[in-house]
Amino acid sequence: MSGARLVAPDDLDGLVVLVTGGGRGIGRALVEGLAARGAAVGLCARSAGQVAEVVAAVEAAGGRCVGVSGDVTNDDEVHQVVHAVADQLGPIDVVVCNAGAIDPAETDPWRADLDAWWRVLEVNVLGTQRVLQAVVPGMIERGGGRVIGLTSGMALRDVPDYSAYCVSKTALLRLSGAYSEAGREHGLAVFDIAPGVVRTAMTAGMPVMAGREQWTDPDLVVDLVANASSGALDHLSGCFLRAGADDPAALRAEVGERMAADSAARRLGLRPYGDDDPLA
Repeated sequence: MSGARLVAPDDLDGLVVLVTGGGRGIGRALVEGLAARGAAVGLCARSAGQVAEVVAAVEAAGGRCVGVSGDVTNDDEVHQVVHAVADQLGPIDVVVCNAGAIDPAETDPWRADLDAWWRVLEVNVLGTQRVLQAVVPGMIERGGGRVIGLTSGMALRDVPDYSAYCVSKTALLRLSGAYSEAGREHGLAVFDIAPGVVRTAMTAGMPVMAGREQWTDPDLVVDLVANASSGALDHLSGCFLRAGADDPAALRAEVGERMAADSAARRLGLRPYGDDDPLA
C-alpha cells in the first residue's frame, strides 16, 4: 500500500522516523527503542534539557538521533523541527505523533477551566495537525510514508473527569481517518495506536490511577510502533490498534479484509463497520 520503504520490524535500518513529545515517558521509550532497531530518529520536545538527555542516551547506545526543542502548537517551531531532522537525517519516512497534554485537574466538564480545557485540544489536536501538515506533503511527493498517532482507549469511553483529553483523542481518531482516506491513493499508511496504561510521570500523577498495580510494558508499545513503522502492517492502514492486546505477529499474519470483519478483535476500523453499523 505505502510507497515508503519496507524493512524488517526488528531492523529499521534505512528509515527516518520523527517522534514528537520524545523527551520523556512513552515518547522517550519510542525514540530509544526505534533507534535501537536501527532507525535514524528525530525527536522534538519543549524541554531542551530533556531533548539533549535523550539524544545523548541514544548516541551512547550507538544509535543515530537528532533532537530539536519545539512546541507542536507553534507553527514556526514545528517547521524548524521538521527541516532540522530532514537536513541532518534525510527525508522523514515515518512520523509518530506522541506529543500530548491532559486535563490538569479532575473535574466535572461544566466546572473545567476553559483556558486549560482548550489548551489540551490545542496541544493534542491542533498540534498533531500542524505536524502532519508539515510532514505529510513531503511524504506524498516521494510516493508515500507512514503516520502513527498515539491515542487512548479514552477516545472511545466517557470519562467525565478528563473531558478535554477524551474529546481530543476522539477527534484524533477522525483526523487519522481523514488522512487515511485522503492519503491511501498517495501511498500513505495511517495507524492509531493506544499504548494502554504505561507508568509515566503523567499517569502516575493522575488521581484516577492511584493504587493501580497493572501497567502496560512500554516495550510492547515500542514493538507495535516498530511493526507499523516497518511496513509490516500496511494492510491494516486505517485501523486502531492497542499495545498489549494486539500481537504484532498475529497482526502481520492477518489478511486485511478478515481483520476488518473481525468485530471480536480489539481493533477498531476508522471507517464504518458496514451495514450493521448504526451510525453508517
